[in-house]
Amino acid sequence: MIEIPAYQRRHSVPVNVGGVIVGGAAAVVVQGMPHPDTAAEVATAIQIADLARAGSELVRITVNTEEAAAAVPGIRRRLDDMGVHVPLIGDFHFNGHKLLARYPSCAAALAKLRINPGNVGKGSRRDPQFATLIEIAKDCAKPVRIGVNWGSLDQDLLSRMMDDNARRSEPQGPAAVMKAALVRSALDSAEKAEALGLPHERIILSCKVSGVQDLVSVYRDLAARCDFALHLGLTEAGMGSKGIVASTAALALLLQEGIGDTVRISLTPQPGESRTREVIVAQEILQTMGLRAFTPLVTACPGCGRTTSTFFQSLASDIQSHVRERMPKWRREYPGVEQMTLAVMGCVVNGPGESRHANLGISLPGTGEKPVAPVYEDGQKTVTLRGDNIAEEFKAIIEAYIERRYGLA
Repeated sequence: MIEIPAYQRRHSVPVNVGGVIVGGAAAVVVQGMPHPDTAAEVATAIQIADLARAGSELVRITVNTEEAAAAVPGIRRRLDDMGVHVPLIGDFHFNGHKLLARYPSCAAALAKLRINPGNVGKGSRRDPQFATLIEIAKDCAKPVRIGVNWGSLDQDLLSRMMDDNARRSEPQGPAAVMKAALVRSALDSAEKAEALGLPHERIILSCKVSGVQDLVSVYRDLAARCDFALHLGLTEAGMGSKGIVASTAALALLLQEGIGDTVRISLTPQPGESRTREVIVAQEILQTMGLRAFTPLVTACPGCGRTTSTFFQSLASDIQSHVRERMPKWRREYPGVEQMTLAVMGCVVNGPGESRHANLGISLPGTGEKPVAPVYEDGQKTVTLRGDNIAEEFKAIIEAYIERRYGLA
């Protein structure tokens, strides 16, 4: 794992979220969010379990109705019965003050509350409703994420700041004022929460927008002005490669600067796609940056005119699936296995070299090459595979290597 240079590390106050530490010296924490109606206890619990098994260390759930609030304790019990002890975060908008007051068991079952100062209440109701939420969090000893969103920014605050800006001799553009309002909303709300008695070390902030450069700008400003732990995420990132690329572009810049303590990748799933994709993408961002390790990484040849056979593609996909499928067992039985690297290469140009650089690598024959596949373990050639059963033989080599190297741990 790489070390962010000391001058780039941002100091943040650690927050205990149901036993998971966010901020301080802790590693960046991965979050996910299920999408069934929370009132559907079974469906919600099953998807939370899937997210947790994929590596989501915190899971946020929507709590928007009385039925949803009433279901939260049951969801917690179902998860515990399954042996899934991932902390749950309640996501409240508009009516959170009522739901938490009416359903104290909901608050008790949650590890953290998430509130949005832009829709906690309007006019004269805003302050007392915000105070109710903070009082409940304080009484239950729960941390709070104060999450400001571009699409639900406090319009009264924005209007005041726009008016103040218009009176300046050199006014800023509307986009700059909106970004400043996001940060102002988060910091002012945190200050109010502390004035109401919520401890500093129970506050996490976020300021989410949907544009990459806007997100980077907002979080740089926010990070420079406070020591609260920060939740990162590009809101409404989008579907497929667009959402993945946009999230990676924004978060990688901030994480490299030492900004961000917990992340969620807000992907729109393809129809029928598993919700766990957002967790895997978050893990892969952190792991490819060298900030954390979650699962053995597979380096694979992209293919070119020297690799007219698609066998290396099939093998790389097969090995990647095998690693994901086996990782829950490996994680329990072989500490450190997540640091392992694998290589599946397609020809003699880079195949042997990349295979030697990995803990375990295989160099498949390219077009016109001798039909053999040398295998390398920790830089040394150990065996040459031939024939139609290379995939299964290589998987067996992987299993034996893991047991031999990591079993003693």
